[in-house]
Amino acid sequence: MLKQRTIKTAVTETGIGLHKGRKVRMTLRPAPADTGIVFRRVDLTPHVDIQANAKDVADTTLCTCITNAQGHSIHTVEHLASALSGLGIDNIIVEVDSHELPILDGSASPFIFLLQSAGVQELDKPKKFIKVNRTIRVEEDDKWAEFRPFNGFKVDFAIDFNHPAISRTRQHCVLDFSKDSYIDEVSRARTFGFMRDLEMMNGMNLALGGSMDNAVALDEFRVLNPEGLRYQDEFLKHKILDAVGDLFLGGHNLIGELVAYKTGHGLNNKLLNAILSQTDAWEYVEFESEASMPIKYIESVASLGTRFA
Repeated sequence: MLKQRTIKTAVTETGIGLHKGRKVRMTLRPAPADTGIVFRRVDLTPHVDIQANAKDVADTTLCTCITNAQGHSIHTVEHLASALSGLGIDNIIVEVDSHELPILDGSASPFIFLLQSAGVQELDKPKKFIKVNRTIRVEEDDKWAEFRPFNGFKVDFAIDFNHPAISRTRQHCVLDFSKDSYIDEVSRARTFGFMRDLEMMNGMNLALGGSMDNAVALDEFRVLNPEGLRYQDEFLKHKILDAVGDLFLGGHNLIGELVAYKTGHGLNNKLLNAILSQTDAWEYVEFESEASMPIKYIESVASLGTRFA
């Protein structure tokens, strides 16, 4: 029986919140089976728990924000959720002393490192996947996304940015995560932004913590970061990273193929809710072993200890 996962020990990191620019302390803690992803606002008295739930995504302006029934919110959850999905970690408590998670370097890679440092442990409950058996599609203007039946987790993803620096890079790719590694191919891709939009975003009280330490910055013609890009197609790969995180907010890894054109946080969440609402279109499945599972998280749980050595 393939079992649910959590982390072995607590691990803490401090960083800057992307949108408010304030210092944020985050602690990742182990959680029992069937807990899911719980964000715990320890800056509030008493502490408030916010369960990761696709239906509770309340705002998708430049990030994914979850709001509980009492009106308490947690912002910028998508990069951590993407890392958890990539490692197949089902249960975790995320303590944070702010309304947003730290942005760290703008990718999922620091979260992968934190989770690896904490260690991964199995729990004595079967891990459930959502297997999609019928194509579900959502559209918004010229953007669209659909999830198709496929024995694994595959992404066929395209973006379309009219910018010289992005146009020179690949804007379409296909990744099959039964063969391709999330850690190697996706996790290091950073968020990106245009300097022309920064003043407008700051006026909306957004991106106050943004810098070239946590984003790829572009002027009208080029990438401004002195080190350049981590992947030749980093812009495309970051959009895939976001989609992986947004789709994990349903509480289970999906089995199927995501095919998307110009999708973002809002459309990702719309697709996930469309899937979950059509209960005749999917089923829960379990696997007897990691070898029988049609998704490759990493080579094995044991390899986590050496992956970042």
